[in-house]
This record gives sequence, C-alpha cells and structure tokens, in this order.
Amino acid sequence: MPRPVPHAPARVADERRVRVSLGSRSYDIVIGEGLIDRAGEEIAARLPGIRAVIVTDETVARLHLTRLEIALAGAGIESTCVKLPAGETTKSFAHLERTVDAMLEARLERGDAVIALGGGVIGDLAGFASAIVKRGTNFVQVPTTLLAQVDSSVGGKTGINTPRGKNLVGAFHQPTLVLSDIALLDTLSPREFAAGYAEVVKYGLIDRPDFFEFLERNRPAIFAGGSERAEAIAMSCEAKAAVVAADEEEHASRALLNLGHTFGHALERAVGYDPARLVHGEGVAIGMALAHRFSAKLGLATRQDAGRVAAHLGAAGLPTEIAAIPGPALDRRALMEAIAQDKKVSRGRLTFILTHGIGQAFVARDVEPTDVERFLDEELAK
Repeated sequence: MPRPVPHAPARVADERRVRVSLGSRSYDIVIGEGLIDRAGEEIAARLPGIRAVIVTDETVARLHLTRLEIALAGAGIESTCVKLPAGETTKSFAHLERTVDAMLEARLERGDAVIALGGGVIGDLAGFASAIVKRGTNFVQVPTTLLAQVDSSVGGKTGINTPRGKNLVGAFHQPTLVLSDIALLDTLSPREFAAGYAEVVKYGLIDRPDFFEFLERNRPAIFAGGSERAEAIAMSCEAKAAVVAADEEEHASRALLNLGHTFGHALERAVGYDPARLVHGEGVAIGMALAHRFSAKLGLATRQDAGRVAAHLGAAGLPTEIAAIPGPALDRRALMEAIAQDKKVSRGRLTFILTHGIGQAFVARDVEPTDVERFLDEELAK
C-alpha cells in the first residue's frame, strides 16, 4: 500500500508549491528550476525506502534520464527504466503491456513507485500501469512538457487510447507527488511549447477571466521564460487543483476541464493521431475556438468573445480553424462518429462544454446532433 508522507523538504527560494487537497490522498505540486536534480530528495522524504521504475520515452531519455537516475541514486533509491517510443501512438495496449511487464520483472511492490518522466503520453500510460499493477502502486510525475506540467500530470486521470477513440480505457489514480521543473521546458520546440500553452489558456476561459486577461498582457513574457512563466504555470495548477478537489472523478464540475476537448479529440482521431498533422494541444486550441464559435452560433455567447479567443490563440502560434490542419480534408461523418464516442456522452446524448463568454463555461447536455452537424459543415467549408 502507499506509504504515509513523513514531511516535505524545506521550500527553496523562487519555488512554488500547490496543494491538491484530497484528504489522505492529498499531494504537492512543486514548481521551480532544478527540481529534477532534487527529485531523489523530494521523493525519499515522502516515500522512504522505496525502489522505483522510471517510465520515459526515447527522446526524453536522451535529454533528462541520466540526471534523474543520479538524483534517485543519491537519495538511496534503486531504479530501473523502461524506454518507450515517443508519440501519441505509444498510449496503446501493446506499450501498456510492455510497461506492466517491466514493473513485474523489477518485482515492484505496492509500496514502491512508478516515476513518469515525460509528457502527457508517458504520464497517462505510466499512471495507468501504476494503477493496475498489484491493484495500485505509488506514482510520481516528473512532467517535461508545458502541457503535462499544467494539465495531464495533475488530477489522477490515467489511460490509453484505442482505435475507437482517445482515453477510452483508464483509471483515476492520483500521484503521490508532482515535480514540475520549469527549466526542462527550455528543451521544447516552439511548436511543443505553444501546444502546451493551449491548456494554460483553457483555465482562463473556463471560469477565470482575470487569468485570461493576465495571459493577454503577458503572453510574450511567458513564452520568453522567467517569473511570468512560473506564475502562469502555478496559476494553472491552482485552477486545476481546485476543480479536482471539488469533483475528483468528474461527476459534475470537473467536466469543465474538457473545454475544447470534445472537438479536439475528434480531430486527433480523424488524423490518426499523426503528430505531423496535429498534436493534442493544437487540437485543443482548435476545439476551444470551435466551442466559442458554436456557442455564438447557438446564441449563447457573442461573436466578439469568440474572436478574442481565436485572436489570442493565433497570436500564440496555435491553429484555430479546421482548415489549418495540413493534409487531406477531414470528413464531417468521421468527426461526428468520434464525438459520439466521447466520454461525456450519456445514454447516447451529446454533451459539450460551451460558454456564455470568456470565463463562463458550462456543461451543455443533450446538444442536438443536427446543430453540431450544420456547424461542422460550415467550419469544414471555410
């Protein structure tokens, strides 16, 4: 069973800690620079005497694995590693099986830990493996992308994709600790950073209009790095932590975190999860722009707000139109089929996250499929 937390190490200057309050399963998100080199100290303080299996991908391993292994060894944590291919297609039954087998071969016990070193793909898959091996082991997230640091590493959603849709197989399994080393973001390409920024914008659009205004004022500084970037990450984590604490397993308000994701996931599936055409954050960006335009079309929000959202995302280098996706034109029928498989669908009724304006998102249940079809036809014709 997961071991109790004795204490956390003392706070370092310029370091931020966000608490996810879930009773006995509460945990810290630590945000700062150089955390990968202190990972052993942070983990050992909470989970003394453990062994660990690191799950990462081949790209991240070349950049960061050695530093993490040195940090763990320095704290007396014995570790082994499984390296998986990079990319969304790794979130599959085949790579889940490979990860589970590596954990069993290492004779990982329930009190030991799985450490996810990577982006959202690795975190989701490693967390799911941690949830199911021996009915649950400790899980530590060391996210290396902006998207993972502000979204997928927080909240306990884990899982894999299937040919029928994204994240349709998984479990809720909260981490013991999240270590977000913002210095690691300097290794990201501009496209990868921008894709993660879409998830930052999402928090402002859900229910924090003041945060959206902060992003409008500070986007160039956030992309450049420094205190504004750290502040945006911390504010994003605080926003998600509040939602997770209120509705851990998405029975109500947590569904708002899917703003842009119903359209976005459908687009990802339609392109076959091909990163050359679309990555997750880009799908979310288009999805959020679509959600605001769809809301305006239904008379729920203003076109001015929809335009403001698209303008901000576009200024960040993100796509906001389906036509911006390279390659063959997409088919409305395929998109509707993917939307019908969305996890928010209830008894066959379509559910979307729509909005009354910036910072005024809400769960819209029983959305008429014909309204969605007409809207998609208009968008695909652009």
